[in-house]
Amino acid sequence: MRFVSFNVNGLRAILKKDFLSDFKKLDADIFVIEETKYTDNPKEEFPFLPQGYFAYQRTSQVRKGYSGVAVYSRKEPLSVHYGLLNNKYDEEGRVITLEFEDFYFVGAYVPNSGEELKRLGFRTEYERDLLEYFEELEKKKPIVYTGDLNVAHNEIDLKNPDANHHNPGFTDEERSMFSKLLSKGYVDTFRYLHPSDVKYSWWSYRFNSRAKGIGWRIDYFIVSESLLPRVKKSEIVNEIMGSDHCPVLLEME
Repeated sequence: MRFVSFNVNGLRAILKKDFLSDFKKLDADIFVIEETKYTDNPKEEFPFLPQGYFAYQRTSQVRKGYSGVAVYSRKEPLSVHYGLLNNKYDEEGRVITLEFEDFYFVGAYVPNSGEELKRLGFRTEYERDLLEYFEELEKKKPIVYTGDLNVAHNEIDLKNPDANHHNPGFTDEERSMFSKLLSKGYVDTFRYLHPSDVKYSWWSYRFNSRAKGIGWRIDYFIVSESLLPRVKKSEIVNEIMGSDHCPVLLEME
């Protein structure tokens, strides 16, 4: 099984680039897109519905052109759930869960703490609710969790840690919340397989950051520890362009 996650920073925009070719080349069994920035339009279909895939998407109901997640699966899931417990955060188009025979697949676009950390409280609440949601899922099956998780966990995960210590995505609070998630029996697959590799999945559009190698690793595949023996590959596909992020990829038996 091959899984791919890609924050496209606007679905309509990336469809005008090489995305269709990249989608085919990546050849995923499940492909997650974050930050679609799509606004529901009753007069048209969702702009990307590839043949051979079951498609599930959620858009933001609180702001036009904001957030949004879509998941494409070659295999039809047993069930689909939107948001966390009681569909919380679904109004922002944040989370989609597909249930399969032996695992849950959770695709997410985690809230950014925002300018001057104005949404850090909201972000903290999300992380707390996520753990509660995962506790319920784990009672039945293990989890594959992926998406733009909006945190660089350790200093190796961004180019300039000292200069970003109090910036969104690298605060003590956000890093601590990520550590707490991992302490509950989850594994960052890329860092597990590549403990010392320096690769990034997001670069600011400013200052020619991508060309200069000034980036952050904030896109992940996290799995329950019980799934770890099935993990064969976890990569950052940073040669693919079209967004300020690049895809991340997980292969499992």
